[in-house]
This record gives sequence, C-alpha cells and structure tokens, in this order.
Amino acid sequence: MELETSTWMMIFFIISFIVSIWKVSAFLPSKVLEDDDTTQEAQKHLTSLMVQTIQNHGAEISVDELYIYMEENEDFNKEKFWRFNKNKLIKLLELYYIKNPHANNIEDIYNGTKV
Repeated sequence: MELETSTWMMIFFIISFIVSIWKVSAFLPSKVLEDDDTTQEAQKHLTSLMVQTIQNHGAEISVDELYIYMEENEDFNKEKFWRFNKNKLIKLLELYYIKNPHANNIEDIYNGTKV
C-alpha cells in the first residue's frame, strides 16, 4: 500500500501540531507560586495590614512612614512580599479609596476604622 504525498504531509503536520502544543503547554503556569503577591488573598492581607498599621500609628502618618511601618510589622512576610514597594502601597491605597468611597486620604481611613 503506497501513501500519497498529501497523506504523508497531513501525518507530519498532525504530529508536528501535537508536539508544538505539548511544548507550549510546558511553559504555561500550572500552579500558583508561593511568593505570588497578586492573588486576592495576598491583596486582602496587605490591605488589612495597611489598615492595622494606620490604626496603630494615627491619622497623621505619611505614605512614606506607612510604608516603613508596614515593612516593620511582624505580620509582614518579607519573603512573600519581596516585590512590595512604595508604588504598590500607593496603588493599594487607591484601590482602598475606590472600594470605600467615604475614604479619600489616610486620615479618613483612620477615622472610618477607629473602634
């Protein structure tokens, strides 16, 4: 039984296609990394840590001081949040302001969460 050229081409195409899909799938992430600080759980933890730090240090705290106090907090995991910097803190504050329209600055966060 002799196979035509087009049949051989189709067989090699299918084999190449399967191998290509297998190689691409090897590079796709399959599990969450331990130090991934972009997950919802990590963002919630950072937000609660930020609010707790504001409660502990008062309404007159600046963003720079808030950043330093957050990093010094014992609940701050330096290995997981090794990418955390002042810009991420500013973004975290902005997200907090969006989710809580009553808060427009750190003093509002302090007054709104004061128990």
